[in-house]
Amino acid sequence: MKKLLIFFTIILVVPTIIALTISKKEEQKKQGSIINNQITNNRTVRVRRVSKDKIEEVPLEDYVLGVVSGEMPISFTEEALKAQAVCARTYVIRKMENNKDKEYDVVDTIDNQVYQDIEQLKNKWKDKYEENIKKLKKIVEETKEEYLTYDGKVIEVFFFSTSNGHTENSEEVFTKALPYLKSVDSSFDEEVSPVFKAEVEMSLSDFYTKLSLPYNKKLEYEVTERTEAGSVKKVKINGKEYKGTEVRRLLGIRSTYFEFVVNGTNILIKTTGYGHGVGMSQYGALALSNKGYTYDKILKYYYQGVEIQKFS
Repeated sequence: MKKLLIFFTIILVVPTIIALTISKKEEQKKQGSIINNQITNNRTVRVRRVSKDKIEEVPLEDYVLGVVSGEMPISFTEEALKAQAVCARTYVIRKMENNKDKEYDVVDTIDNQVYQDIEQLKNKWKDKYEENIKKLKKIVEETKEEYLTYDGKVIEVFFFSTSNGHTENSEEVFTKALPYLKSVDSSFDEEVSPVFKAEVEMSLSDFYTKLSLPYNKKLEYEVTERTEAGSVKKVKINGKEYKGTEVRRLLGIRSTYFEFVVNGTNILIKTTGYGHGVGMSQYGALALSNKGYTYDKILKYYYQGVEIQKFS
């Protein structure tokens, strides 16, 4: 009788336990799906094609491929290109979340990320298309669904061509201090970047016009504040104070690490580095890959304290 009672108890209790376990797993699965959806909304990017004046829906990984081709030379190493792929995906995931109630997620220009579709790549690469697209597809596949987080949140990604020897603290360029965007040594850019140093010459007349200053044969300028990376943060030009970023924009020069040399009625402007200087230096990524860094180490070098996450 006792054995019979135990038997019936097992028959009644075990199915209930199994049902509760399945229900709990389903709930956990459902919650995981919600979290993933919150990160990506869906796997299609709404890209505003500026030159075509229309919005296209592009599968996420196709978009990443098109951005890597537009933002980094195909001649770069696989590890540098992989780092760029993860940056591109991270950038657009954040944009998709922030712009989910808007008409489109991103534009296809430097205002967001440069995106090129297959037809553009065929025209760009011509007889090298098959070789290059094979390389890019491998890059994207090997980093598929990977993105960067800090403290569990998708980060704000910034990248640029070439540093002046150090990257910039985010707050010294974009005002917002982010713990993963701090100045780091990137002196190895000089080893690989063809745009590490540059010079541009213009007339003093054009120079003053661009800065909205009255013409003066005598130029007086004084750097009153520099960033941690050594770039010009504030400068006085003939008594008027400017931000370094403002001078770069108004003069159309490559970086805020600049100096002026007057040459008669002309002025020579010398710059070091190319770009805003925040986040990953692309030529720095190339240099690090040449030193044996894998893409995850490159990313964690330039974006401090981040983790590489995956959708699944």
